[in-house]
Amino acid sequence: MQSTEANRDTESRGLLSKLPYRQIIRRLAHLLGVLVLVSAATFLMMELLPGSVADAFIDEASSEEDIARIEAELGLDRPLPERFAVWVSNALQGDLGRSPISTEYVADAILDRLPVSVLLLVYAQILALLIAIPLGVIAGYREGTTLDRGISTAAFGILAVPHFVLGLVLILVFAIWLGWLPATGYIAPGEDLFGHIRSMILPSLTLALVEAPVYLRLLRSDMASTLREEYVTVARAKGLSDRFILLRHALRPSSFTVITIMGINIGHLIGGSVILETLFALPGVGRYLVDAVNQRDFIVVQGVVLFIAVAFVLVNLVVDLLYTVLDPRLRHDRNN
Repeated sequence: MQSTEANRDTESRGLLSKLPYRQIIRRLAHLLGVLVLVSAATFLMMELLPGSVADAFIDEASSEEDIARIEAELGLDRPLPERFAVWVSNALQGDLGRSPISTEYVADAILDRLPVSVLLLVYAQILALLIAIPLGVIAGYREGTTLDRGISTAAFGILAVPHFVLGLVLILVFAIWLGWLPATGYIAPGEDLFGHIRSMILPSLTLALVEAPVYLRLLRSDMASTLREEYVTVARAKGLSDRFILLRHALRPSSFTVITIMGINIGHLIGGSVILETLFALPGVGRYLVDAVNQRDFIVVQGVVLFIAVAFVLVNLVVDLLYTVLDPRLRHDRNN
């Protein structure tokens, strides 16, 4: 028993020693700097736009006294540095302000709508990988053939189509012509799981089809390069099957670039989700942002933009660390 426990302790210490602690600390310091810059840019961006939050509460009959009173109630009469300090202090405590139009707390509104946006992004990533991985592996394996050129041409063609155009085409085909899926609307998974899946297929597929060609092209290029490595030639000389070589020896080293791009591509996914949530009438964070812009609700816009920026930076941090764990060649960075 003591020997077994000692072996477990040794294994645990071995795993802990492989964690890139110094790189994590550097990334966290970088993350803090980015968040400071993002918060300042977000606040100043709203300040530089024409008009103000008070414009939503005034009309032609409003007097200067009425405008001054509204600005005082909203804190707009205080100096810019003071308002920024108060906003940052509140944001660090999870308070992103309260909408003067809907009187709803921004943080609570984001949390209520966040599951819809997260599900859309997750479904889209899963579908994109399900499309890109097999096609990328096949294209890389059949490099230079008619099949490879056909897959690459189709990928470039889809990549050139904007999100909203592709979404409208899918609505036209599957919702209007065929009548298989609903064009708009959202059903929560707790209400009706089958209805939820049907309501999310078109927006998720639209977002996935735009992202899949990027993953496909990267995986195809890396797969073709990996298959020319010496260890793959040795594996073939040993009589291993092509399927075993592709899945066991070639796919993992060829997927590092795709994993990195997945993290970087989160910003593109979020931008696409903002458009698609509006197009498909999904009650997510993206649609909440668009509605706030249309209503000139600057408090909501500030809060949502900051939230999206923080989420984007955190996801990239996780992806960078995951990349380091998956690629042993990068672990020496913790000693630098």
